[in-house]
Amino acid sequence: MNSVINIMIREWKRILNLKVFYLVMLVVPAILFTFYAFIYQKQEAKHLAFAIWDDDQSAISRQLTFLLEQKESLNITRRVYSEEEVKRLINEGKILGAVHFPANLQKNIYSRHPSTVTLYTNAASLVPAKMIYKAVAEVIITGSTGVVLQKLVKTGMKADQAMALANPIKLNVYQLYNATYNYQEYLVPGLITVSMQMILIISCMLALNYEWKTETMEELYHCSNGSVINVIAGKTIAHLVVSWINFILIAFVVFPYFDIGVPNATGKFFVIYTFLSLACIGIGMFISALFKDVMLSGDVALFYTSPAFVFSGFTFPRWAMPWYDQYYALIMPYTAFLDGFFKLYYMNLPLKYAQGDLIKLLIFCAVMFPTAILLFRRQFNLVFDEKKEAKLID
Repeated sequence: MNSVINIMIREWKRILNLKVFYLVMLVVPAILFTFYAFIYQKQEAKHLAFAIWDDDQSAISRQLTFLLEQKESLNITRRVYSEEEVKRLINEGKILGAVHFPANLQKNIYSRHPSTVTLYTNAASLVPAKMIYKAVAEVIITGSTGVVLQKLVKTGMKADQAMALANPIKLNVYQLYNATYNYQEYLVPGLITVSMQMILIISCMLALNYEWKTETMEELYHCSNGSVINVIAGKTIAHLVVSWINFILIAFVVFPYFDIGVPNATGKFFVIYTFLSLACIGIGMFISALFKDVMLSGDVALFYTSPAFVFSGFTFPRWAMPWYDQYYALIMPYTAFLDGFFKLYYMNLPLKYAQGDLIKLLIFCAVMFPTAILLFRRQFNLVFDEKKEAKLID
C-alpha cells in the first residue's frame, strides 16, 4: 500500500514538473473548455439574413411578409426580384435564404386554386437552413389558415365552425430537454467531455513509456518494489484525481458561469464522468505499455480518439451509419458515456437508466487494465534483468 501511495505522489510531481503532462492535463483543459463555451455564447441562431421576393404585391403577400418579420430567427435585410439575384446573394453569403410569393397568389387563394410559395435556403449551412424552413413553414401555414378562416367568416359562418373547417387538426408540440434549441446548452457539454476523453488517453499513454524517455524507469522500479500492479494502481489514482480537478472546473466554474447544464444532475454527471475517466486511463495505460516508442504511441492515441465525436452519435444517429462504423463506435468509451450522459444529465433521469452504459465502461476497465499489467511486466522485467546482469558483472 505504501508503494502505491509513493507512486501516486511521485506521479503528481511528474505531472506538475514535466511540461508534457501539466500542459495537456491542467493548462489546455481550462483554455479549451472556456473557448468552447464562448463559441456558442449567443446560444441560439437568431436574426438570420433573409430576403423577400414578392411578385404578387397583394394584401396577403404583405401580411405574410409582416408575419415573417415577427420571427426572431429571421432578419429580412433586402428585397429581391429574380431567382438569379437570390442565388447570387446566397453564393456571396449576404443572405441565408429567401421566399418567393408568386404573381396572382391572392387571386388564386380567393378563387380556391392552388398556389406555390417557394423557399430558397443555403443547405450548405444545414442548421440555419432548417431554422429558416421552420420559421417560414409556420408563417405560411398560419397565414393560409387565416385567409381561409377570414373568407369563411365573411360568408356568415360562425368563428368556431370556420376554424374547425379551416384548421380541422391542431398540432401541439412539446419540446423536451432543450426547448429553445440552445446550442450552448447542447453542444458545449458534448465538446468538453469528448475533449476530456482525448486529454485523458493522450496523457495516460505517456504514463508508462515516458519513464524510458526521462530515464527514470529504474527509479520507478525501486519505488514500486518491482510490482507492476503497484505502478498501474498508483498512476491510475494520480491521473483520476487530476481528472476530478478538471471535473470541478467543468461543473462548478465553466457551467455555472455560462449558465450551462442541469445543476440537479451534477452528482450523476460525476458518476458517469468517473467511469469514463477510468476507461480512458485504462486505454491510455494499455497503449503506453504496448508501445515503448513515445511517438508511435502518440500516433495510435490520436488515431483512436480523433473520430470519437463523429462516431459517437452526438451529431448524427449511429443507427443511420454503415454497420462497420457502428461497430467502430462501440470500441470507444465515449460512445457508451454519451448514451448515459444524455439520460443522466440532459434528461436528469435516475442512474438505473444508464446502468447498461456504465457496465460497458466497466468492461473497458476490466479488459484494459489487466492487459496493460501483462504488457508492462515485460518492460519491468527488462529493468530487473539489467540490474541482475549488472550485479553479475560487479
